[in-house]
Amino acid sequence: MGEKNNNNNNNNDNNVVVMEQHKIELELRNHPIRGRGVFPKESIKRNTLVEISPVLLFSPDEYKTHGQYTVLDHYTYIWKEGQFALALGLGSMFNHASSPNVGYYRDFENNVIRYVTMRDIEPDEELCINYGSNLWFEDNAEEQADSDLDQQEFLGSFEI
Repeated sequence: MGEKNNNNNNNNDNNVVVMEQHKIELELRNHPIRGRGVFPKESIKRNTLVEISPVLLFSPDEYKTHGQYTVLDHYTYIWKEGQFALALGLGSMFNHASSPNVGYYRDFENNVIRYVTMRDIEPDEELCINYGSNLWFEDNAEEQADSDLDQQEFLGSFEI
C-alpha cells in the first residue's frame, strides 16, 4: 500500500476496478466554516491512493438543461467528449485548498476519479483538493508561490 506502482489497478477482462484505498481509516467530519470534509485517523504517506470515486456522467445537453442549475454543479468534473462527471463516494466530500494535500486523476477508461496524497499527511489533517480557478466562493487561504507547479508535477506523475 502507499507508493504508486506500475499495476494499473484494473482488470479489463472482468471490468473490475480494485478498491485498494479502503485500507485507510478515513472519517467525514464537520468543519465550522468549510462544512463536511475528509479526515484521516492515521498518518498517510505521500503518493498514497486514498479514494477511488465512481462517477455519474451527464451529457453536455443534460448538464446545460439541468445540472448547471442545481447544487450538483459544485460537485462536477469536466469529463471527456464534453461530458460532466459527478464524483460519488468521498470524491464529493473533499474541500478546497489553494495548497492542496491531495491530487486527483480522472481515469476515463474506468469512469472513476483517483485521489492520491501529494505529501505526507498527519492524523486529523483535513484532506483537500484544489477546485481550480472558477470558484463560486471567496478563497481566503494563503497562497504558496509554487503550489500550482507542485500539483502539475504531481498530476503528471501518475502511472495508471
